[in-house]
Amino acid sequence: MKLLVINNLSSGFGDGSVYDFIRSAVQDGDEVCVRSTDGTTPVSALLDDAASYDAVVASGGDGTVATVNYLLANTGVPVLPFPAGTANLLALNLSSPLEPHALAKMVREMRTLDFDMGEIEVADKRFGFGIMAGAGYDAAIMHGAEPAKRLFGPMAYLSAAIANPLPQTSRFTIELDGETVQSEGVGILLVNFSRIQFDIAVTHENKPRDGVFDVVVLKAQNAFELIPALLAGILDRGGDFPDRTGALEIHRARAVRVEADPPMEVQYDGEATRLTTPFSARILPKAARLIVSEEGYAQFAE
Repeated sequence: MKLLVINNLSSGFGDGSVYDFIRSAVQDGDEVCVRSTDGTTPVSALLDDAASYDAVVASGGDGTVATVNYLLANTGVPVLPFPAGTANLLALNLSSPLEPHALAKMVREMRTLDFDMGEIEVADKRFGFGIMAGAGYDAAIMHGAEPAKRLFGPMAYLSAAIANPLPQTSRFTIELDGETVQSEGVGILLVNFSRIQFDIAVTHENKPRDGVFDVVVLKAQNAFELIPALLAGILDRGGDFPDRTGALEIHRARAVRVEADPPMEVQYDGEATRLTTPFSARILPKAARLIVSEEGYAQFAE
């Protein structure tokens, strides 16, 4: 087996677990190439010959994995998302293990599925995302959590949310596959995978292979009004599918354009862009080929 490991040195806690993965994965005759970046070298410079490898291991946070998947979109190159970030939401959604030896077993089994991705364009820049992107309150949380992620891990997001209980409200003009909708709220999310921190489901269903986004408007006027919707998301684990209340307005579309007045900051897969609305986004159907666990395959295979 020939593996290319893209290692983001600045992700997560810097515990070096990817090296334990490599030691566990390699067998006689195998070749492993490790290419590292701390953010100075662009990931694109590390993937020029990715097609000559049996698989690419994307070691980092969800933003790192999204970047690798976007650069390899529609190439058919299998990617193993190696959860070395803070929240590791893609691993949560895929029911993937976090332990390096279990991930090594996964890559040897080479069980793959093709998943949708999103492409978001803002201020003439394009980014790929796998889980969700959006603007407003979620971006403010990502921005606020950045300084403390390495110290506090996932709790940094909760701390950032508590520190901003009265987020900005904007009026949205949203184009959904050519149809225009007006709304108002503290943020908007384009959802591909639906589970976020603490295993809360933003929407009832988790269908990242159906070729459409769930477009979720956070209609609350303050953070406290979102609490019933978050509790409903927690109760979803039991299969009861409770109502999200009026705090969430949900649409579905393949192509989306969002304007906000006043403008809101944009984020994708936990990466704060420092850019503001308007933005446009489109679905890339089954563009990312991911290596998944047996449980993940059973969950998402058609």
